[in-house]
Amino acid sequence: MHKPTVLLPALALGIVATVEAAAAQTYPSRPVTVVVPFAAGGTIDVVSRIITERMRTVLGQPVVIENIVGAGGNIGVGRVARAAPDGYTLISGHWGTHVVNGASYELPYDLRTAFEPIALTTSVRQVIAAKRASPANDLQDFIAWLRANPDKALLGTTGAGSGQVNGFFFQKMTGTRFQYVSYRGLAPAVQDLVSGHIDMMISSASDLVPQAQAGTIKAYAVAYKSRLLVAPDIPTVDEAGLPGFYTQMWNGLWAPARTPKDVIAKLNAAVVDALAEPAVRRRLTELGLEIQPREEQTPEALAAFHKAEIEKWWPIIKAAGIKAE
Repeated sequence: MHKPTVLLPALALGIVATVEAAAAQTYPSRPVTVVVPFAAGGTIDVVSRIITERMRTVLGQPVVIENIVGAGGNIGVGRVARAAPDGYTLISGHWGTHVVNGASYELPYDLRTAFEPIALTTSVRQVIAAKRASPANDLQDFIAWLRANPDKALLGTTGAGSGQVNGFFFQKMTGTRFQYVSYRGLAPAVQDLVSGHIDMMISSASDLVPQAQAGTIKAYAVAYKSRLLVAPDIPTVDEAGLPGFYTQMWNGLWAPARTPKDVIAKLNAAVVDALAEPAVRRRLTELGLEIQPREEQTPEALAAFHKAEIEKWWPIIKAAGIKAE
């Protein structure tokens, strides 16, 4: 006689699948929380608020920002990595939290597998700049000056972040050497560049372009393959003589691993709608942000892009011995 109990595991799995499918069909039925792993008022916080404000019109539920700060963003990211994979707790992260931190911190989660990608949203191009009194008038002259004056120049950074990583990448590609000066934030670093206390920075266009346009610093090149819409007079690194020096601070949205695919699809549709809204696009552009093309806003595109960024930057960061302070 067959024992009916042997059917229970399969029956249980079927019930679970049915419940998950029903939950996905009604998703979302309550507010969605987007964790921003930094303090309110920063670029990623502002970008997240602009996008989620529009997302709620598609989802039909409030989308609430929760700022969870600490450990270079890792506390907030870790909170979402441990959250239920139901689509109600998401993480708004960027190149620092989802690439750099994986090589400079010992993390209790694997950035490559802990999250389901939703969408790549915006990016900020990086600019190579120097103080106004720099003897060089273009990037090639500046590189030549750095080579002739090893360890003399000071590069402003904000700890084990993009500035230090970009600086090592720059040294590796140009054969130059300079010293690092670490700041608690970008604002004081930019101010010291303007006043001439440091010699150079490789940082976000949104921080450096206004100063370059005001004539208080020299902007040598955009570290990307295309020029900036807001500053088309600044050449690309390819044009300026340092081809392939591409670096950008990008933002993306993720859910915990194993979040149902149809829930991810609904969230992605909400993000895509937000990024297509003219008012949203205008506000993001005014902040100096580049909005990703539509074909790069898919979960698959973010997954591939994230993988490529890790493969590119982790060896660079580890070779430099960059560790969290």
